[in-house]
Amino acid sequence: MKVDIYNQKGEKVGQTELPSEIFGVKINPDLVWQVVVCQKANRRQGTAHAKTRSEVSGGGRKPWAQKGLGRARHGSIRSPIWRKGGVAHGPRKERIWKKKIPKKMKRKALFMALAGKLKDKELILVDKLELEKP
Repeated sequence: MKVDIYNQKGEKVGQTELPSEIFGVKINPDLVWQVVVCQKANRRQGTAHAKTRSEVSGGGRKPWAQKGLGRARHGSIRSPIWRKGGVAHGPRKERIWKKKIPKKMKRKALFMALAGKLKDKELILVDKLELEKP
């Protein structure tokens, strides 16, 4: 599989042969998707946690008497319906999102992604990349 080589000005300066075992593979979008999902899952932190009414500090005694005030019954000021109260159904504890994927599948998906970029003309070879120092 021959690919053009360009310089920094965008002029064609030659051609090179790319290995067909990498850039000539048949693209399987399901495998690429599976590897991408696995990589995203492995980046997740998984430490989301909200305090319930038992974990919020304070609220040990009854805010007012059960009867005689004409107000609603309450047993704690840390109930989820109160301001500064606990969260009713929030995220709980740490959760492990890690997924394992075989090494050969990862490698094959990388080759498929590279082959797809080459097929869509999104892969460009540059002979020499020189950047100016800022």
